[in-house]
Amino acid sequence: MNRIFAFIVFGGVPLSVIGSLLHWPSVLMFVIYCITIIGLASYMGRATESLAIISGPRIGGLLNATFGNAVELIISIFALKEGLIDVVLASLTGSVLGNLLLVAGLSFFVGGLKFKRQTFNVHDARHNSGLLMFAVIVAFVIPEIFAETMNRTDTLMLSVGISIILILLYMAALFFKLVTHRGVYQHHEQQEEHEEEPEWSRNKSILILALATAAVAYVSEALVHTFEEVAHAFGWSELFIGVIIVAIVGNAAEHASAIIMAYKNKMDVAVEIAVGSTLQIAMFVAPILVLISLFFTTSMPLVFTVPELVAMVTAVLLMIVISNDGETNWFEGATLLAAYLIMGIGFYLL
Repeated sequence: MNRIFAFIVFGGVPLSVIGSLLHWPSVLMFVIYCITIIGLASYMGRATESLAIISGPRIGGLLNATFGNAVELIISIFALKEGLIDVVLASLTGSVLGNLLLVAGLSFFVGGLKFKRQTFNVHDARHNSGLLMFAVIVAFVIPEIFAETMNRTDTLMLSVGISIILILLYMAALFFKLVTHRGVYQHHEQQEEHEEEPEWSRNKSILILALATAAVAYVSEALVHTFEEVAHAFGWSELFIGVIIVAIVGNAAEHASAIIMAYKNKMDVAVEIAVGSTLQIAMFVAPILVLISLFFTTSMPLVFTVPELVAMVTAVLLMIVISNDGETNWFEGATLLAAYLIMGIGFYLL
């Protein structure tokens, strides 16, 4: 598998440069860009995983979540620069749905096929449930309701205020997990993680991470310019491109990592990737994008469409119901996947 990703990266990056210089067809370049980003994301995932083993599980979890979402953050910044606000909001929706339904669903399903019953830290699950309820249901729904009676300027001010609050609470949540309550809710899987050997050294991991991030930035900017023509060619809406395509491409590394961890019966890590990444998207990435958009021509209020809100709220409630008992099986994974497919069909037909 690593050889395949290496072939993709060392072949995809040059093709991306040559194709953009020679003005190859947009649909072909869209495919090349997406495959190249997935390959680069795998290298970012391997580098952060090595750093996670070196730095310890707590810091490692934060690194995995942060650089796992870095690809999508970079794509979204360039999309904001081009004024594609609907695509950015849709990609945020897609990340929430993808992490909670697709990533968690595949992890539970694949792990459940090998193990009849898998367990994870129930205290973390319940802690994350409260944050999910706040970040998605409170912070995302409130702007939509108030925006009905506000002008655009007031809606943007409300979005900025909510974004600042979300970032502060996210920082507080990290302080809670990493400092004040570090080690309070330990789980038996943590002992196994110390036995692993990192694939790369600290310096090599940092170097690969830096190079991969720079390459992703270049390819992402080119990818954004193909959205309009690709949407026209396939009859896709910007909503579908953001919710499904951009979200899957941007989170490819996390998808693979979570499934592998579940197959190894490391469910604490798998659940943390799915839920922790969702929290970072909702409480850090989305607010940061709102604040960054203030420096561009078109600012982005934190106002989603009704279908996007209903889909995210449904995904959060379903995940909370399934995960709050601290155990899972393949059927619960199939349930999450079925919900993702239903929503995917809906967004495709919109």
